[in-house]
Amino acid sequence: MNVHSHGHDHGHGHGHDHGHAHAPGHVHGADQASERRLWLALALLFSFTLVEAVGGLWANSVALYAEAAHMLADTASLLLAIVAIRMAQRPARADRTYGHRRYQTLAAYTNGLVLLALTATVVVAAAHRLLLPPPVNGTVMLLTAVIGAAANLCAFVALGGATSLNERGARLHVLSDLAGSVAAIGASALILWRGWVIADPLLSLAVSVLILRSGWQLTSNSAHVLLEGAPAGLDADAVEHDLEAAVPGIKGVHHIHAWSLTGETPMLTLHATLRDGADRHAALTAVMHRLHERFGVDHATVQLEEGECAGARSEEDCHQSAHAHVT
Repeated sequence: MNVHSHGHDHGHGHGHDHGHAHAPGHVHGADQASERRLWLALALLFSFTLVEAVGGLWANSVALYAEAAHMLADTASLLLAIVAIRMAQRPARADRTYGHRRYQTLAAYTNGLVLLALTATVVVAAAHRLLLPPPVNGTVMLLTAVIGAAANLCAFVALGGATSLNERGARLHVLSDLAGSVAAIGASALILWRGWVIADPLLSLAVSVLILRSGWQLTSNSAHVLLEGAPAGLDADAVEHDLEAAVPGIKGVHHIHAWSLTGETPMLTLHATLRDGADRHAALTAVMHRLHERFGVDHATVQLEEGECAGARSEEDCHQSAHAHVT
């Protein structure tokens, strides 16, 4: 972890040091592994999307229609996830100083919205089938659903090890498809065994509830990241109290802001007030080390201050609670 500091005058009559800690470059190897997993899953899903579509038309099954639609959307979402990874590898530039990694979160948010939209479509189709249940070819439905389930299971396994919101979003898509295939197998078995054609739309509705939950979770989590929400598990109050207690020379901590680019790596900015006579460089180094060791923060900007804090409109504004500054 590299620590850099430099004096900077903010026009308040006091010197202020900034420290910046960065992780040692982007882990391109992880991105490449993620991209390989996504390509493999995409190939599997694309290969079986047409199988599901043809089987749904042949069997006249809304469950298979839903599966074909989900698999088509998943193929598109996986392609979107791959594009996001490629964009994230582009270097930062003057108008995008953080680079392009946020594209992965944007892709995850889009995937979540697509899941919600597809769920609504399936619910409408299933509701119509409940009112007027048509005949369904259970044998064709069963065979197609089994093939689809095998394809989705392979794609789900291929995406094992997902960590980013982007890849986790793609995995949720595949998991929802797998659940749909299992439901289609169950519905086709009931149709063949008991002749209950109503099982087709009923099980489609049941799976829609599960898909809705996954889609909502993915959408809300990625929206939280896009809105600069504090990363899960990073407590601003804990950071404030820990630094004040553990770092010699630090009298107070305020103006804490925490966020992340992709939902994985936390980023942090804060102001720290020094005690009289404290060694500025030693305090700065200790703060950076503590943030890294205690909170796993490898990208932090710390502003050291003596006396009145920079940019404060009032003393109360300078020392508000940490919760008021978590973005």
